[in-house]
Amino acid sequence: MNKLQKFAEMSNFQHVIQPKFDDVFRKNYFLKGKWNELFFKNNNPIVLELGCGKGEYSVALAKVNQNKNYIGIDIKGARIYTGALKSYQEGLKNVAFVRTHIEMADSFFSQNEIDEIWLTFPDPQMSKTRKRLTSTNFLTLYSKFLKQNGEIHLKTDSNFQFSYTMALIQENNFKIIEKYDDVHSQISSDNILKIKTYYEERFIGHGVLIKYCRFIPDFSKPLLEPDVDIQRDIYHNVGRGVKLYGK
Repeated sequence: MNKLQKFAEMSNFQHVIQPKFDDVFRKNYFLKGKWNELFFKNNNPIVLELGCGKGEYSVALAKVNQNKNYIGIDIKGARIYTGALKSYQEGLKNVAFVRTHIEMADSFFSQNEIDEIWLTFPDPQMSKTRKRLTSTNFLTLYSKFLKQNGEIHLKTDSNFQFSYTMALIQENNFKIIEKYDDVHSQISSDNILKIKTYYEERFIGHGVLIKYCRFIPDFSKPLLEPDVDIQRDIYHNVGRGVKLYGK
């Protein structure tokens, strides 16, 4: 199915939001601050997956945790289609997708509206600090809607992304709840971290260790950007040549 067909089919999915750029650029979307009231129609915690790709984690988490609401965000509609279709076919009522740029998330969510954020295999953006989804730039964005003591989950194959995030956590004295250097050998089989996306399977197939951390940021003081050297390991020089990123 080509992209236009997917977009057309998704337009009929009530759990997929595809606003026009002008509808959200420096404007508040009508659901902002009202997701539980108008969309999910419950008072359950709301969890975002930013850069959700095919939405595999959003769907899997929604199936496991029926007492939470999940929203996957990605600009690529052809990617979102996979998760949107699966959640529609399975009749999941606690998952939604928004097709937009992550940078516009504060147009969709109000202060203290979000309980958790998942970052699953984000592009490490080794040469563009401000583009990293765990940078102080993006943390400042998250502070506009993540609740006090709200948690951020990072699951990544990137040694650089993980090391950078650990340095940022240390620099800002954030609280670490969980940390694993090799998820699939360190946790039990029934843990939600055992969920594997399509690209995660490919990473593992290349012999890459999957890393994870869950932390609580502190937005009560100015955020400090860590001074991190870019050290490209063999996998990121060669393996990324197969274009594993770009979920």
